[in-house]
Amino acid sequence: MDEEMMGASHGWGFFCDRTDRSVRISDIFNPLASKTNPVMIPLPRLTALPTGQTEKVFNVAMSSSSPLGEEDCVVAIKFSGIQLSLCRPGCDLEWTNIVTPFNCLDTTQVSYDSPGLHELFYRDHPVLDQSEWELLSSCSRTEYLVESPSGGDRFLVKWYALGFFSSNLKGIYHKTKRLMVFREEETTEGKIMCYTEDIGDMCIFLASNEAFCIPASSCLGLKPNCVYYMGRGFGFYDLTTGEAHHYKAPKGAPSALTAPYWLPPFAI
Repeated sequence: MDEEMMGASHGWGFFCDRTDRSVRISDIFNPLASKTNPVMIPLPRLTALPTGQTEKVFNVAMSSSSPLGEEDCVVAIKFSGIQLSLCRPGCDLEWTNIVTPFNCLDTTQVSYDSPGLHELFYRDHPVLDQSEWELLSSCSRTEYLVESPSGGDRFLVKWYALGFFSSNLKGIYHKTKRLMVFREEETTEGKIMCYTEDIGDMCIFLASNEAFCIPASSCLGLKPNCVYYMGRGFGFYDLTTGEAHHYKAPKGAPSALTAPYWLPPFAI
């Protein structure tokens, strides 16, 4: 079967058949899963809206940690452009396709959160020189809403990356310039996203999958108060120093990541 990986959510991989555009979900990345007979959950074929497309996927998301035995589990696929497709594994025979209402959502990540409308107000942006703001205005920016494992903290992360042409990669290469983190705070004026350079022991992970965060003390080798990123560069951003640290690819490794997905820790 000629398949391509199209995304990952909660450690589950999403694969699409290049011929008939059918989708499968697999636990193949779970260390405890069978390597000879992994779980494969079939989903309907993708269908494009008249003004949409299903070839280029921006990201995928699931409403629960597992699509197995979860009647309320909903899968979402956000395509580059205006199309958002929804499906309930094991229940729906076709995708529900939705046109996103605003052009600004073309490159916006889709993720699941507790029900309700979240209106975000910002306070206390970082103090930067005018030249720094001008540099950031020339960068591409993606935003991620992240909740702590306990659900007690909610963060919004702005990721600024500068793109330039690379003759070695024969395409556009991005270099991370800055990450800004805002923590949701309860004030007398309501909930406000306040700029912070201190998320304590937490580490945030950004890539083409859903953003997530975990305590640095829960995994050996993680540095607290950092944002680890992959896709537009590969490295981590230290919120304490405001510096980006880029990992160098080992000799013989591909120069670009075709599947930039972080997988959350598994309980073994």
